[in-house]
Amino acid sequence: MKDLQQIFNISIKNQELFVQALTHPSYTKEQNLDYLKCYERLEFLGDAVLKLAISDILYAKYPDYSEGNMSKIRSIVVSDAVLFEISEKIGLSKLIILAKHEEKQGCRKLESVGACVFEAVLGAYYLDGKYTELVRFIKNIFETYIEEVDKNFEKFNAKALLQEYTQGKTKNVPVYKIVNESGPAHNKTFEAEVWYEGMLIASARGKSKKDAEQKCAYKACKKLGIAECQM
Repeated sequence: MKDLQQIFNISIKNQELFVQALTHPSYTKEQNLDYLKCYERLEFLGDAVLKLAISDILYAKYPDYSEGNMSKIRSIVVSDAVLFEISEKIGLSKLIILAKHEEKQGCRKLESVGACVFEAVLGAYYLDGKYTELVRFIKNIFETYIEEVDKNFEKFNAKALLQEYTQGKTKNVPVYKIVNESGPAHNKTFEAEVWYEGMLIASARGKSKKDAEQKCAYKACKKLGIAECQM
C-alpha cells in the first residue's frame, strides 16, 4: 500500500479495496478465494471513471472539437496499449498479485493485465472517496498522450484510415497477417503484414499483434500517400 500511495501520490483509507484492485483472477483461484476478490469488478468501475475524466479534459482542452473528434482521441488514449505503457512507466505492474503459474508464464507483462489493474486501481480510489485527487493525477499523466494523439492522429488511427481508403477505391478491405512471433512468452515480438487485393503493401514489428498491425498500417498509409486525417 505504501508503494501504491507513492505511485499515485494519493492516500489510501480502505486498504482492502486496493488489495482487490491488484489481485489477478488466477490468484483468487489458486488460493481458493471468492472470485469477487479479484480486480474485475473494480476494473469495470475504473473504466467508467477514466473515460469520464478523459472526456472532461478533452471537453475543456478542445472547445472547437466535435463529439466525434473527441471520441476518436479518447478511444486511443484509454486503449489497453496506452494503459499498459503507463502501468509499466509508473511501476504499477510490479505490484500485481499473481498466482505462481501465471507469474512464471510472464502474465505480469501482458498488455491486458497491466491495463486492467490500472483501471481497477482507479475504481478503488473512486470508492475510497478520492475522485478529485484522481482527476488531478489522470490529467498530469494523460496530458502528454492526449496532445500526442491529437498532433499525430493518423499514426494512431492508421488502420481505420487505410480501410477507408481501400474501400473508397474498390470496396475491399486490407488483410492483416501475423507472419512471425519471436522472443519469450512475456516479451514477444510480432511481425505483421498487410495485403490488399493479393499484393503485399507493408510489414512491421510490434510488441503485440495490435501494435504490429497498427505500425504496418501506418507504413502502408505513408507508402500510398494517404492524406492526414483532418480533425
